[in-house]
Amino acid sequence: MTTYHFVGIKGTGMSALAQILHDSGETVQGSDVDKYFFTQKALEEKGIKILPFSADNIEEEYVVIAGNAFGDEHEEIKRAKELGLTYYRYHDFLGEWLKRFTSIAVTGAHGKTSTTGLLSHVLDENYPTSFLIGDGTGKGGENSEYFVFESCEYRRHFLSYYPDYAIMTNVDFDHPDYFTSIDDVYDAFQQMAMQVRKGIIACGDDEHLQHIKANVPIVYYGFQESNDFQAKNVYETEEGTTFDVFVRGTYYATFTIPQFGSHTVLNALSVIALCDYDGIPAEEINALKTFAGVKRRFTEKEWGGQILVDDYAHHPIEIAATIDSARKKYKGRPAVAIFQPHTFSRTKAFLKEFAESLQEADYVYLCDIFGSARESKGNLTINDLQELIPGAEILAIEDTERLKEHKNGVLLFMGAGDIQKFQKEYEAKVKSVAE
Repeated sequence: MTTYHFVGIKGTGMSALAQILHDSGETVQGSDVDKYFFTQKALEEKGIKILPFSADNIEEEYVVIAGNAFGDEHEEIKRAKELGLTYYRYHDFLGEWLKRFTSIAVTGAHGKTSTTGLLSHVLDENYPTSFLIGDGTGKGGENSEYFVFESCEYRRHFLSYYPDYAIMTNVDFDHPDYFTSIDDVYDAFQQMAMQVRKGIIACGDDEHLQHIKANVPIVYYGFQESNDFQAKNVYETEEGTTFDVFVRGTYYATFTIPQFGSHTVLNALSVIALCDYDGIPAEEINALKTFAGVKRRFTEKEWGGQILVDDYAHHPIEIAATIDSARKKYKGRPAVAIFQPHTFSRTKAFLKEFAESLQEADYVYLCDIFGSARESKGNLTINDLQELIPGAEILAIEDTERLKEHKNGVLLFMGAGDIQKFQKEYEAKVKSVAE
């Protein structure tokens, strides 16, 4: 039997893909750094072997799949090439694998992971479905009808895919270490649109997506009257958000989701439009109401009278959306933003926008900028952001106990780096209070 070896198996996409292959009956192992990542829990539960990096891990007859964070000079990649093994980059292998199924790509600058999770849940409740979610969750099956996957625009990796369908949530400028402008981002999405085989579900409230061209039908969704699928009469209850859906002006059905915030309604609306386009009835789409969410997207817990929220938000638009969800779910409680910027290039490019979105919170704490494998240092510091936000405070890891003063607060730990360690440290320090 073929053994698939994953170089960087703890990456979110890599972890999910490894699980998919394992579930499909393949022999899977991988390697990574020794540091603990939340993605490895699912791998360990499935008995997938995780090794420390070493050229000795690579043996004859292996198929090697390498994560995009690792260059060609990595010892395991060099060894694979020396042995002449079948070798793929993550996105190239995924592009081949999805050809076996009715494939649905979910792409966009924001909302990819939550929408992929939501669509996967609805389809999996009704049909054999494989899925790859960008929070490290993956499920495979040889008899799957559908394959739902998160499709990332970074470095134009999504051009490795030729899906049957695509959901496009929005086009926005991000990844300033690669994209040069919003026009560059748009061009990438336009290229991707031309590779879709059957249909595109696009957010018509997004001005850039209104101009996308494709060789297949484009169905638009959103709050505006001009959309094919429109959400109206939106209201929040203790259980979540309820809204009516109109299809080209005619009432279709009413849905409830257990999430809060306008962006969560748009995510659900994209799933409703996709499912209806593929002939799935509204009663099956109603599985929306049992969606529990994905990892690191408004993941919350009660803690000594406070609500602690772990969220991946690392772009100004996402920060605003997370604060909006907190406001709508926990009306009247103070929103406390604890934000760790991710990468120096993104922080520099969006410094003013970060300041504006964070000021939507009642209190703001800033953690040092998290570098990445691509850029470990930069010319600006967290103080540059602090200067733009009146009342913002710098939060050191050893000083998290200060957060205790927000007795009734919703503490929003936001970032794509290791912001979780701040929450973990806070929980350790105020454990007795919670108990």
